[in-house]
Amino acid sequence: MTARRRPTLRDIALSLDVSVNTVSRALADKDAVSPETRERVKEEAERLGYVPNSMARSLVLRNAMTLGLVITNPSNPFYARLISAIEERGRERGYSLMLMVTEDSADNERRAAEELMRWGVDGVLAIPVQHGAEHWHRLRKSGTPVVLLNRHLPELDADVVGVDYYAGARAATEHALDGGARELYLVEEDLDISPVSERIRGFRETLAARGVAAPDDAVVRVDPGAAPVAGPAPGPVSGPFDPGAAYAVGADLARRAGRGAVVLAGNDYHALGLYRAFSERGLRVGTDIGVVGHGDHPFSAYLDPALTTVRLPAPDVGRAGVDRLLERVQSAADDADPIRTLLAPELVVRASAGPLPHPSRRGGR
Repeated sequence: MTARRRPTLRDIALSLDVSVNTVSRALADKDAVSPETRERVKEEAERLGYVPNSMARSLVLRNAMTLGLVITNPSNPFYARLISAIEERGRERGYSLMLMVTEDSADNERRAAEELMRWGVDGVLAIPVQHGAEHWHRLRKSGTPVVLLNRHLPELDADVVGVDYYAGARAATEHALDGGARELYLVEEDLDISPVSERIRGFRETLAARGVAAPDDAVVRVDPGAAPVAGPAPGPVSGPFDPGAAYAVGADLARRAGRGAVVLAGNDYHALGLYRAFSERGLRVGTDIGVVGHGDHPFSAYLDPALTTVRLPAPDVGRAGVDRLLERVQSAADDADPIRTLLAPELVVRASAGPLPHPSRRGGR
């Protein structure tokens, strides 16, 4: 079967025996076209199923009314909310969204940047892989503004809009200390990205400021690609957002942590894995040992006990990112000093971090 050809302005003009220029002016509601002709043209365009060619229009006007979004992992609930907010804000401002997914692959990110350059989008929002910036430099040199979301990229002097992960880690750590905990651990992805490094910095600096010793093994790194769990193999996993990674280290933490210890998790999926690991070893979360998450994902309030966690302002980040990017798009020059905007998270206190018993060893190390 031969594919149906897309109707053009010429098809409408031939059908009505008028010029292509007349058709174009009528559809654009321009002057110099009588109301009768304008109505005839619009009726014929609808009859033929004519749809304006946005790409051709963008080449003429040099304005695609399209924003690119390069994201690492859309299965992350934070990023899912971020995408929705960006799409909604862009639509309010008259822009469409072109989404590219990298799965934290530097090669995928480079191809995405090149593809967006070929499509001629007006600007790009990007959660960078954080390994190399040459493709972003090329994109900006082509006249396309780039605003980074949620991750810093030291090699690129660009605007950043994201979450203040340092403040979130401080709030979680202070909450545990205020509850009486003096033995604390942080479970984090073994990834060289700024959200992880900022949470670790917030954790360690808060302990130091409160005079609490933090041994090197207080920060436990988990392999985001490994997800061993009891029972059948879970199949493919997407990045670090799988509870199995933390389940594996939870068994060791259950052995060496004392009663009344608190374990902070870099995301709520890690907290979910810790819940199971501790439960299987006879530790009651919220009674014997505390757990604090990060993200406030939809399941967090329904765990038993409900998870104390750090809520991240994903919609606010998305809206602020679009607004910042469009400021750059509409500016005469993109050489103004970059602006870094970090939005504050919120600690949501539930039952998983206590009240806990006075800290004590469970048998020593």
